[in-house]
Amino acid sequence: MDIELWWPRLTPSTREWLMQNNGDTVPPEVVEEITRAGGEVATDSDSEQSGVYLSDDDVDWIETVANEEEPT
Repeated sequence: MDIELWWPRLTPSTREWLMQNNGDTVPPEVVEEITRAGGEVATDSDSEQSGVYLSDDDVDWIETVANEEEPT
C-alpha cells in the first residue's frame, strides 16, 4: 500500500516522530503501527548497520510533507 493511503492512519505522534527522524532506523513500536496501518518496512541487511527502515520513496515523501510541500 502506498504511503499516501497509510499515512493518515498513523497517530499524530507517530507521524511527527517519522518527520523528525526521517531516514533513521524505525523503532519496533512504530514498525508495528505502520504495519497495522497497511504500510511496509524493510530490514536492511546490506548495510553495516542493521535495522528496520522505510523505503527511499517513503523517506522522500515524508520529507516533502515535513517541508509543507505537496507530495507527488
